[in-house]
Amino acid sequence: MSPTALFVLLGHAAATAYMTGLIWFVHVVHYPLFAGVGTEGYVSYQADHMRLTGYVVGPPMVVEMLGALWLAFELPTGLPKWMPVLGAALVLGVWASTAFLSVPAHNGLLHGFDADVHRALCRTNLVRTVLWTLRTLLVGAMIWHLVPKVSG
Repeated sequence: MSPTALFVLLGHAAATAYMTGLIWFVHVVHYPLFAGVGTEGYVSYQADHMRLTGYVVGPPMVVEMLGALWLAFELPTGLPKWMPVLGAALVLGVWASTAFLSVPAHNGLLHGFDADVHRALCRTNLVRTVLWTLRTLLVGAMIWHLVPKVSG
């Protein structure tokens, strides 16, 4: 495997693992705590949450997407084509889920806490949590699949 392919794969894996850990934290801790913020400061809290979250998730999501696409189109030697293609499809699923489920729910909470919208946000976030978990397993399998080829 070329040094470029190894660099892309490892950077991609790091971004994916980071986002998987973060989404589990968000799913188990952060989103459920929205209900305890209170009505007085909730609008400000939600706006700050959305603004600040972009700094934490934007760069690794872009690195992950670019890595997934690079791997799918510039297949590293020794890696079955289905692995990076599936990985790219899962990334697209994460982005679609974010755009069509999570962002609208967050926008719905910008006007104040709504228990129904909050429940929908927590429920639909499970889609991203599962997709990122599957991505981490897949990227780990890609690395495992290539390790003998790198060392030998």
